[in-house]
Amino acid sequence: MPGWGEGMTTYSAVRTTGIYCRPGCGAKPLAENVRTFEVAAAAEAEGYRACLRCRPYRVAGTVADDAPELVCRAVQLIISGVLDAADETALGAQLGMSARHLRRLFNDHLGVTPDQFARSRRAHFARRLLDDSELTIADIAFASGFGSLRQFNRAMREVFRATPRELRERRRRSDRLAADGGLVLRMPYSPPYDWDAMSAFLAKNAVPGVESVVDGVYRRTIALDGELGMLEIGPGGVDHLLLKAHLPYWEGAIHVVERAACLVGLTTEPILATAQLAGDPVIGPLIKARPGVRVPGAWGPFEVAVQAVVTHHPALTSVKSSTAGPSASHVSPGLEVLRRVVEGVGVEVSGLGFGLTHAFPAAEAVAGAELDGVPEEVGRTVKTLAHEVAEGNLSLVGCAPLEELTGALLAIEGVSETAAQWIALRLGARDASPKAKESNEEWRPWRALATMHLEAAGQTG
Repeated sequence: MPGWGEGMTTYSAVRTTGIYCRPGCGAKPLAENVRTFEVAAAAEAEGYRACLRCRPYRVAGTVADDAPELVCRAVQLIISGVLDAADETALGAQLGMSARHLRRLFNDHLGVTPDQFARSRRAHFARRLLDDSELTIADIAFASGFGSLRQFNRAMREVFRATPRELRERRRRSDRLAADGGLVLRMPYSPPYDWDAMSAFLAKNAVPGVESVVDGVYRRTIALDGELGMLEIGPGGVDHLLLKAHLPYWEGAIHVVERAACLVGLTTEPILATAQLAGDPVIGPLIKARPGVRVPGAWGPFEVAVQAVVTHHPALTSVKSSTAGPSASHVSPGLEVLRRVVEGVGVEVSGLGFGLTHAFPAAEAVAGAELDGVPEEVGRTVKTLAHEVAEGNLSLVGCAPLEELTGALLAIEGVSETAAQWIALRLGARDASPKAKESNEEWRPWRALATMHLEAAGQTG
């Protein structure tokens, strides 16, 4: 394990003070008094409290990329809110294991139970809201995923040794984020992070009417329990992006922020992957040129699946781009089909600007819709995909093992190998390989990151 100040994913705790710090904190304790933890929750579970100088709750808090895929899948399910209304038994069931085995995995690799991990994330998110926002304490409790004010107060005392009101009184003037509407939050990361590469990828793969990138700011519509909202993500500082969330309600806002962080690749730091790929003759120079490239995730798994299936559908990939008029720019057949699906089935929104006109439709809506203007072969594939997801026959949540996920996708007529691999990549499969070039065995098990470096360098289609 790295020592004090070394590495990027460990937290250092000092036995003599009972305080734990984020990497790079200026404190200089004796090495024999230091313990290291993979996640902040593990330090808290051992009774350590957060340093007031470096404030570790303000860093990204990612899980090391060498953790087993089962642990990573469990973490993604926790981030999506599974433990808000269920217990570890239900979480284990989704992963095909007992709660006891799940706890053992978490303890072995993260030093904490799933419940402790979830509670720490809620508390850290609440502390950020107490610092950065003007939301009331009650709103913060429910925005952070706590079921009651009593539960919220108890957790904050246990983690931070103070009540929410006391914590808010301690915040620094520079923490407050002014906004002309919406909730503004910092999305922290450990540098390097390449927002230009990420925003370029998101722009290239944007679903028309649902996503856009304008002047380096990514925007998208969202639907929460049928209510509509919008997210804006853009540069913020040397160690954070800025998220502005326009939400229909505050309850469960933590999961909106976590999903947004996943979308832009902030939930995993590719430390081990980068180290192992750095010596490769192809990928190594690309890493040296752009060390902050990350693997993108997904806001909506079904949305990402439809986007990839349509974009890489065999019936469309050989079709030349068309134009909508003499002055129109070229529009790929895949983007045109996506636009028709969104406009035909998605929920219309108005007044947002930036080309945002609809929320992406749910699988149930697509499965039962007439996809007007969509080529028959493509429409059949999209509807079959939607039906399989809607009926629970195909799970896109929690990212099944790569071969299992791609096998299920390829069983649907019209889903190409390239599409299946792109879907897997954006759902978190670290060895997903969308293009033949990425099949290089030397890049296993990090072909997803290798793919994104090739993408950033303009070497993939």
